[in-house]
Amino acid sequence: MSGIRIFFTGGTFDKEYDEINGRLFFKDSHVPEMLRLGRCHLPIELRTLMMVDSLEMTDEDRNLILESCRKAKEDRIVITHGTDTMDETARVLGGAGLQKTIVLTGAMVPYKFGSSDGLFNLGSSLAFAQTLPHGVYVVMNGRYFNWDNVQKDRRTGEFREKTK
Repeated sequence: MSGIRIFFTGGTFDKEYDEINGRLFFKDSHVPEMLRLGRCHLPIELRTLMMVDSLEMTDEDRNLILESCRKAKEDRIVITHGTDTMDETARVLGGAGLQKTIVLTGAMVPYKFGSSDGLFNLGSSLAFAQTLPHGVYVVMNGRYFNWDNVQKDRRTGEFREKTK
């Protein structure tokens, strides 16, 4: 198996808390630490594309993500992403029809808070990236969703299939 590429884009996954100003902010990705704690031994290449809240993500940002996936030598890709617009980015990637397995994941609680779902979601994403066929998927809380049939339920904060 060839390696897995992980792209970081920010989102709650990588937010830190500024105790003085009472704000969340970005510094560096926590994924390397998470991989170390999870004792991950997969061949993985890491790259930061941006560090933004997904509500602030632009069309240009999504195009950068798409082009980075297109140019990646790996055909298995995991993207850490904010949950608020993860489905929008999944649609951009899915519509491109790349012959790769691309998994977007995120967290509802920042990793640094200690009670984050991020570590579980990262592990699940790596497993799904290795086993799912080519396509684009959103992976949250142990489930995967096809790019064209996923939405975040803003009432519960959970991902589910679109309601018809």
